[in-house]
Amino acid sequence: MDHATPAAAAVPIERSLLQARLATLRSEYGTGQRLLAEAEARAATLREQLLRIGGAAQVLEELLATADEPVTPAASPAPGDR
Repeated sequence: MDHATPAAAAVPIERSLLQARLATLRSEYGTGQRLLAEAEARAATLREQLLRIGGAAQVLEELLATADEPVTPAASPAPGDR
């Protein structure tokens, strides 16, 4: 003997309640999509800033490395080469 009943027959739900819940879920989904797009835009901006900062730091590191190297004066032109 099978006692299984379809879920729809077990608990009748008003159509208006389902429609209201669907509207709420769609609104929340739209809000979530908007927030995700904003977060992705902020992440892209932050990545760009980090690239610029990293590049600037690399330039300064290279300048400091060359400043630590002994400076060799350029050869002076001979008096007759002027």
